[in-house]
Amino acid sequence: MDLYYNIVSPPCQSVMLVAKKLGVTFNVKEVNPHVAAVREEISRYNPQHTIPTFIEDGHVIWESYAIAIYLVEKYGKDDALYPKDAKVRSVVNQRLFFDNGVMFPSAIAYANCLLKQKQQPTQELLDKLKKALGLLESFVKERGSFVAAAHLTIADICLLSSVTLLAGVKYDLEAYPAIKAWVAKVTGELPDYAAFRKELEEKSLAYIATL
Repeated sequence: MDLYYNIVSPPCQSVMLVAKKLGVTFNVKEVNPHVAAVREEISRYNPQHTIPTFIEDGHVIWESYAIAIYLVEKYGKDDALYPKDAKVRSVVNQRLFFDNGVMFPSAIAYANCLLKQKQQPTQELLDKLKKALGLLESFVKERGSFVAAAHLTIADICLLSSVTLLAGVKYDLEAYPAIKAWVAKVTGELPDYAAFRKELEEKSLAYIATL
């Protein structure tokens, strides 16, 4: 199994953390998708030349949610991470779509404004991010310790990567105690998370230095 990947990318983090939880290992190809030669190489498999891109026995998947679901359905010892019960799965899917359409876009827009544009976020960006975090806070409170079920699911792992992005730009989460407790709960269930977070922080700082 090959994975074109860069740990600085939150979608890539989601795939790697799901794999770690499942005990799945990849032949990791750590790349910079902004380099023309890299885009050309990835385009041989993925016409959108995005990361993560996953390849197994000639089968190619891109988009982190699709890869995560495939890994759980093929390699999961049970269905805990992506429950088969239609009602529970519908909530997991809703949270994944929420991450894709609301949480991650608002988090990346905030981070890019600070890091790439070298500007303070506009009030519109701040309002969108606060709304997204407020919704996530309510999801955790509604379900207890996790966002979609009474236990860890891929929705928690994918949303964790979006929230981790905010931690990387020192966004203050004090107003969201349920999210803070949820982060501790989720990371406590992920194998070798401390080492993963250390690598993420080191490589993120190196990347930021190039901007």
